[in-house]
Amino acid sequence: MKPSTRRRLFRGSLYVVFIAAVAAVLILADWKAIKVHFLDLEVAKAMFPEIIVTAAKNTIVYTAIAFVGGLLLGLLLALMKLSPVGPYRWVATGYIELFRGLPALLVIFGFAFAVPLAFQWRPPGGNASLGLIALIVVSGAYIAETIRAGIEAVPPGQSEAARSLGMGPAWTMISVVLPQAFRIITPPLTNELVILIKDTSLLFIAGMALGDRELTTFARDAVSQTANSTPLIMAALMYLVITLPLTQLVAKLERHQKRGR
Repeated sequence: MKPSTRRRLFRGSLYVVFIAAVAAVLILADWKAIKVHFLDLEVAKAMFPEIIVTAAKNTIVYTAIAFVGGLLLGLLLALMKLSPVGPYRWVATGYIELFRGLPALLVIFGFAFAVPLAFQWRPPGGNASLGLIALIVVSGAYIAETIRAGIEAVPPGQSEAARSLGMGPAWTMISVVLPQAFRIITPPLTNELVILIKDTSLLFIAGMALGDRELTTFARDAVSQTANSTPLIMAALMYLVITLPLTQLVAKLERHQKRGR
């Protein structure tokens, strides 16, 4: 048998397995129970407009705050890790390794409950603010490594050319290296933004006031009130509405970079 024939038969068998699996799910699923417990239109309608004007809005606001804060912190940590001064490198490396190694849920829990007890301090906004600070702390560690990789990906000749024109190290970094580095790391940074959107769902552990609830907390409360799982489906759809355009943007940026190379 020819190799091309074997490949066609193998692909055909994969299609058959896939179709059989889908058919089995469709046949075996209890669609009546699914409709009652997960697709109740009355429960879904009762979630509007709060699911948009409160839950989705808070999710977007929390994501924006955490991303901007994480970006600034990550830039500082990346520059410290690349610093010729040893203590700066050690501190940045220790911070990055620590918070990349800890689960985000544990960090949020620690900031929401341990920090107020240890320092007798609570910021304006209460637990929601403490949870956001934890997200900034965690995202900053990941973004720092992304920025560091972008800076190191800029050809050394760019810095050497800037130095030959009389630019100092700081101005070379700001005006020459960082713009090129951020152009390189735009896709992974956008991907980090998508991850942060989903990580806002972890803020429920901090305890949220009614007006501060993001999508997951809002859906969880609605499930408790209605004894129905439809709110979970609605929250999932809202997350997809927010994240799918961003994932498509990441794919577009990656294609653009490949064409540029």
